[in-house]
Amino acid sequence: MLGSSRNWQTVGRDLAARYHVHALDARNHGASPHAEPMDYPTMAADVIAWLEAQGLDRVTLMGHSMGGKTAMWLACRHPERVARLIVVDIAPRAYAWPAHREEFAALNELDLATLRSRAEAEKRMEQRVPEWAMRKFLATNLETDTAHRWRWAINLPVITAALGTLERDPLRPEDRFEGPTFFISGGKSAYVTADDESAIRRHFPGAKHVVLPHAGHNPHIERREEFVAAVEMPNGSNP
Repeated sequence: MLGSSRNWQTVGRDLAARYHVHALDARNHGASPHAEPMDYPTMAADVIAWLEAQGLDRVTLMGHSMGGKTAMWLACRHPERVARLIVVDIAPRAYAWPAHREEFAALNELDLATLRSRAEAEKRMEQRVPEWAMRKFLATNLETDTAHRWRWAINLPVITAALGTLERDPLRPEDRFEGPTFFISGGKSAYVTADDESAIRRHFPGAKHVVLPHAGHNPHIERREEFVAAVEMPNGSNP
């Protein structure tokens, strides 16, 4: 949520040494269209439509955080499209993070008409978002138009309205994916804990789980080399 394919450019180049890599923006994020609704079935349908347009029948599908929930939903409902599933620092459960509400409040409170720089945006968000790195991340969603006026690259109103939907567990109790599944999580992150293992096994009985002890919620950025090694760990031929 609020990330983009730009966050995957460096690790994507590393993985391209072995795989044919595509990095997609979810709807209302990055360079993808702004559209309603904003929910997991719709985002999964976007991915399937893209696969069909590219002539790709089965792929190794990797998703991080909100993208990981989308990937889990797609794998369970359309297993014929997924040769291997990789889920990064998210579990099949509901999340209710008070910090998310503060972050979205900070974004919606920004007066873009008077904004002069990303650095100023970060400063204005400081009271609601005390973490420097998070403010930096949030500010990456700001861009300028042809008249050099600041605007959101994300569809902020639609994502804000959908926040409760996106925080829910996307899977039904009976959803299962029997194919090869790999969970990668950060040891410093609270997004995947030991309590989540039973839900992971229930939906993904063949899942392997690797924890990168020195990584937080963004292991592909924070511990890139370890993350790439973890992705390449499973044996076998993968698309």
